[in-house]
Amino acid sequence: MAFIEFVARWAHVLFGITWIGMLYYFNFVQTEYFKEAEAGAKADALKKLAPRALWWFRWGAMFTFLTGLYLFASLGSSVNPFIAVGALAGTFMFLNVWLIIWPKQQIICGLVEGDAAAAAPKAGLASRTNTLLSGPMLLGMLGSKHAYGFGGSGMDSLANSGLTTGLIIALLIIILLEANAIFGKMGPMASVKGVIHCSIALTVVLLGVVNYL
Repeated sequence: MAFIEFVARWAHVLFGITWIGMLYYFNFVQTEYFKEAEAGAKADALKKLAPRALWWFRWGAMFTFLTGLYLFASLGSSVNPFIAVGALAGTFMFLNVWLIIWPKQQIICGLVEGDAAAAAPKAGLASRTNTLLSGPMLLGMLGSKHAYGFGGSGMDSLANSGLTTGLIIALLIIILLEANAIFGKMGPMASVKGVIHCSIALTVVLLGVVNYL
């Protein structure tokens, strides 16, 4: 059983590297390139490059989620607030990939019929939101084992501490950000620097509220 859990953790990290690596590629490299690319080069990339990258992106997300689900189920009563925050952020990110980003990108890349001009902002906002949530998701993965040095109550299992004020606030923040991904606007996430700074700030805020409230 310990060996299976180790393999699941190894696979979870490996698939996560693939997923988030592609997410950062799309947000930090490809999107910025498309802003400057000539029409012919952009069209060629949308036809030949983007679909390949999206394949690794969506299936990396799928298997990160599945291995994470297995690991979460195996924890039983030892789930703590950090794990809860990371699991919620990761679940929303997974759903954004399969229910928003991939369907809209199929239209943008010309794989299915649709209004590409309308699809692009929806896909962009969901992708930026995933980039925003990637910091808190990693906080959940690492904090559950290694945040004990900060003190506070974040390391207590939910079976012992229940829903603390800090955890409730953290979960509500993530839910509101996901609502914005569906119904809202890009805001400060429009630029690469903006979304990076927002993700770091969000991670710090969630670390504080989970551990000390």
